[in-house]
Amino acid sequence: MKIAIIGAGIGGIATAIRLANKGHEVEVFEANNYPGGKLSEFQQGEYRFDAGPSLFTMPQFVTELFELSCRNPDEYFQYIKLPEVCRYFWDDGTSLNVSADINEFAQAAEKNLGEPAINIIQFLKESAFKYEILSGLFLEDSLHKISTWTSKKAFKGYLNLHKLGIFGTMNKANESFFKQPKTVQLFNRYATYNGSDPYQTPATLNIIPHLEYNVGAFFPKGGMFGITQSLVNLAKDLGVKFHFGAKVVEIVTAPLPLEGENNKKFSNSRKLKVEGIIAPPLGTKGLDIVISNMDVTPTYRKLLPKAKHPDKVLNQAKSGSGLIFYWGIKKEFQELGLHNIFFSNDYKTEFEYQFQKKTIYHDPTIYLNITSKYKKDDAPEGCENWFILLNAPANEGQDWDKIIAEARQNVIDKLSRNLGVNVADLIENESILDPRSIEMRTSSAQGALYGNSSNNKFAAFLRHANFSSDIKNLYFVGGSVHPGGGIPLALSSAKIVADMIK
Repeated sequence: MKIAIIGAGIGGIATAIRLANKGHEVEVFEANNYPGGKLSEFQQGEYRFDAGPSLFTMPQFVTELFELSCRNPDEYFQYIKLPEVCRYFWDDGTSLNVSADINEFAQAAEKNLGEPAINIIQFLKESAFKYEILSGLFLEDSLHKISTWTSKKAFKGYLNLHKLGIFGTMNKANESFFKQPKTVQLFNRYATYNGSDPYQTPATLNIIPHLEYNVGAFFPKGGMFGITQSLVNLAKDLGVKFHFGAKVVEIVTAPLPLEGENNKKFSNSRKLKVEGIIAPPLGTKGLDIVISNMDVTPTYRKLLPKAKHPDKVLNQAKSGSGLIFYWGIKKEFQELGLHNIFFSNDYKTEFEYQFQKKTIYHDPTIYLNITSKYKKDDAPEGCENWFILLNAPANEGQDWDKIIAEARQNVIDKLSRNLGVNVADLIENESILDPRSIEMRTSSAQGALYGNSSNNKFAAFLRHANFSSDIKNLYFVGGSVHPGGGIPLALSSAKIVADMIK
């Protein structure tokens, strides 16, 4: 079959690889002149930055694509397991370097935070158990197929429903499990991995730490963009065609013929079928199947003028976004690692500002990523490339210029206090990415990083399916649809979609 994929994000590229392996003729149409979507890179003077995702977990989801294609992964893509997961800092002078060794992590938490080591170890065991139960149901199959709910995996989930944290919040679960507020805060932060609020999102998301601690955190030798580049190279080797700078403006549909009428009569219902796409300047292309790797909301709103729109899904509240400062820093800091967190002194209020007041708190939690710690040529000698991410609300027309100016100064002040140096004097160059520019560059509705919000216990069931029930041969892949955002889930959605197409 002739198949078009709209968008060269990581989910779209992975889908192309899987379908090419099935013998289909696959073309990818990308509006930007580069692949990767959020998983891209850019050069800023002598500094290189990964533009978006900065944490690599579940590398087997990537290597699986090479093995499926009968290729040696090492010839395309190499990575290392990190000996250290993250470094945490609080304004009262407390710090914690989290080792990849769980026992070492637990002992350090007991020494530095006063949290009994056994609590850390037991929590991560329970996280692994929850992941084992939920991954087969929520991450590997479509929630919109009856067969999913009648499978053995589903019945195993039903039997353990009371253990999965579906009915309570992440924060409540963590407060009841840990003794120290700083430990609660540390594990609450995993809600941000899909743009959520730990004081609202279900405790089910406590499966996320399993990926980082029990499986491990990793670093691609070519930087995070190395994931994108290696998969693009694999796809091209399999015959996938990429069209960059080829913005799709419409998915062409037609009424679906009624059965038994020799295709002469057409239904007056809203049922449609895919016929192709329009992508100037390439023109109209006839196709058997279209897969959108765009955010599902602009896919409907912009590309499907004749179709019925699932407004209840599209109009849901969006996940959090991000405000990112990319700074070239004229100094090296031995106390910093690849991943660093500087926590707010009032975490609950920070999330209230993000999700209720729709702005950024004056004492934000700062995520600081420095890839030059492992990829030395990302910064000049004696310097570092700082990727600073703040949790931000989705774009609803706020005065972003004012928010950015205030947040920038607050970040400088907080980092200067913690590091004992005037950070402003060290900034050699700067770029900024905010919810407006995220929306513009990646077609993410309102600049939301993970599609619809997960701040309620039904969120997993309210995501759009990986297929359209009203438009035959239209499918969806990526972070805005099932099973969710982030590299592992985007790769999981690619497998779900590919398995649907026989």
